[in-house]
Amino acid sequence: MALSDAKLRNLKPRSERYQEADEGGLFIEVMPGGAKVWRLRYRLAGKQEKVTLGDYPAYSLSEARTWRDDCKALSGRGLSPMALKRGDAIPDDLAVTVKERAQKFIADWCMQVCKKVEAKEAEARAASTVKAFAERWFSEVAEPSNSNPRNIRRILDKDVIPGVGDKQIADVTVTDVLAITDAIKARGADQSALQTRNVMKRLFAYAIARELTRFNPAAAVEAQFIATAKSRDVALTSDEVGKLLRAIYQSSMKRANKLGLHLLILCMVRKSELIEARWDEVDFDEAVWSIPGERMKKDRPHIVPLSRQALAMFDELKGLSSGSEFIFPSRNTLKKPIAHSTLNVAVRTLDLDVRDFVLHDFRRTASTLLHEAGFNSDWIEKCLAHETKGIRGVYNRAEYIGHRREMLQWWADFVDAQIEEGRKVIIGRFGKAYRAA
Repeated sequence: MALSDAKLRNLKPRSERYQEADEGGLFIEVMPGGAKVWRLRYRLAGKQEKVTLGDYPAYSLSEARTWRDDCKALSGRGLSPMALKRGDAIPDDLAVTVKERAQKFIADWCMQVCKKVEAKEAEARAASTVKAFAERWFSEVAEPSNSNPRNIRRILDKDVIPGVGDKQIADVTVTDVLAITDAIKARGADQSALQTRNVMKRLFAYAIARELTRFNPAAAVEAQFIATAKSRDVALTSDEVGKLLRAIYQSSMKRANKLGLHLLILCMVRKSELIEARWDEVDFDEAVWSIPGERMKKDRPHIVPLSRQALAMFDELKGLSSGSEFIFPSRNTLKKPIAHSTLNVAVRTLDLDVRDFVLHDFRRTASTLLHEAGFNSDWIEKCLAHETKGIRGVYNRAEYIGHRREMLQWWADFVDAQIEEGRKVIIGRFGKAYRAA
């Protein structure tokens, strides 16, 4: 049976030397000390001779077979490879043949080396693309050092990799960074554009540390050129809540978006938790909305007791969702929810006599006004899906469902009261059954 590279690698020394044959008289001899020596047996003028090439792996299997063929060609012409190796003179015509073979061998070897070098260079280039390095940075730095890395993952997948993923890290320019942030701003998401710039700044800082580039194009873009960082302490007054909801319902935006914005206020959930919601999460009989842990910031399931108003809104949305599994399906396909920027863009189209705010401030608004109304802080924190620390958290297993249901019903009624004369526009087709006391 012919030898193979795998078999050659696995040959182990024994107490005495032994041989393993290939073909055509070629064999490998394994020494007790572990050396593996190529040798060849051939016949010349009726007598057997043996000649040695050298050690494996200094000479590969393919090289040994080429040497075997050359030796057999010599013996076929009546010349002894063993004598020639000792230094005996080589006939002129044969010397030309040997020289040509040697030149071809060197040329083939050089070609193989060049191909290996090119393959390594291609591998290095692939590893230093933005896409490949972003994966490395996320796994080595971003994911271990952030309690909630999903937002960074989303930024990379949604904007950074589609924008410059195929580029070499060292080739990304300031213009590339601005093209990405400008596209995000065009969606009406200035703060997301600023967050994306910050993620890219950290990504390129790590690339510099790894000596893949000397320049951080994201750091060269001043934050103020993208968006003004907003204070996170904005809470609307009760009067502003009324003005905002009247403006929403009197606008030309889609009815589902109007109800979605209203539900953000009433349910005190995050925007992503609302727009990715599915119908199998809502129990109309029990009047609860159960959000699975994988869609929550802290990866813990969250239950939202639904007020009569919120339940009526979900009932109306059921008819607007066209049979989709999502409560807020995309207008392009029922198999996906609306985009993360949809509600932001809808609010930006409004002519509001209200201070600048972002949708996340609805949660702070609800928290502030409920605290001012004297409700228990633990109930409010549980509605916000904030984790209660210490002993209070230990005795929090019931999650205050009954208390939270009463509080959220009060909150829905309070929000209704702020709408003043816009009530008919707001309530719309919510249904009398849900409005009953």
